[in-house]
Amino acid sequence: MPKKRARAADNQSGADSLAPQYPIESVDNALKLLLLLGEQPQIRLTEATRYLGVASSTAHRLLAMLSYRGFVRQDPETKAYLPGPSLTGVAFAIFGRIDVQRTAMPIMRSLAERLRETIHVGMLDGASVRFIAAVEGPAAVRVASRLGRTMPAHCTSTGKVMLAQLSEAELHQALPNEALERITSRSIAGRAELEAELAGIRERGYAVNREESEEGVASVAVPIPTRAPGLWLALNAAAPQDRLTGARYASVAAALTKAAKEIGDQLG
Repeated sequence: MPKKRARAADNQSGADSLAPQYPIESVDNALKLLLLLGEQPQIRLTEATRYLGVASSTAHRLLAMLSYRGFVRQDPETKAYLPGPSLTGVAFAIFGRIDVQRTAMPIMRSLAERLRETIHVGMLDGASVRFIAAVEGPAAVRVASRLGRTMPAHCTSTGKVMLAQLSEAELHQALPNEALERITSRSIAGRAELEAELAGIRERGYAVNREESEEGVASVAVPIPTRAPGLWLALNAAAPQDRLTGARYASVAAALTKAAKEIGDQLG
């Protein structure tokens, strides 16, 4: 059993002991599909049918109702079902009640002291990244906080590492045009070039940025694991480019990954 599917099964076995006296099977199956969608980025009809152990027509009706209420949406090309606006809306509403700064700041401060560089948490908002938490590094020459700023996601390491988690259909929906906005002369200018870079990010597990968002600035970013469908967060370390060279990428990424897991675990 794949790891993600195993978690979904574990969640179900734990819930079975608390099953209501008069369960409604159709409601239960619809909720199972939403839980499964929380474990993986998309669901196909054949997969839903097999997972629920029901007829294909039954699974189709359940997905159609979830689609009608906006909890899932169907990709017109692949026919796979993805998180819909209602589901992501609920996720964002719940997330909005969580104080990310209060949760992440102690971990970010410790990381800033260890790396001696500025640390940010960013959130993906469509095709943009919004910086929602920041701790400046202790060095006299450092990258200034970007707290509260919004930038094109493809121009930042934080944004790129979150874009790398999207499906091709989701990426094209966020960035429908081949030509991309450039902030500096080093910014990625085309979607095809971006897609090639995102493939490399998926392989190595982190993204880098050298003067793509600001002259003289480099950064490394990793994703923050979250359980909310459609909610993407990332953690970065930013520094003057002459201090954050290629030789440091792997070690900085390793430190970021450990901190990102701690933040994700505390966010729940």
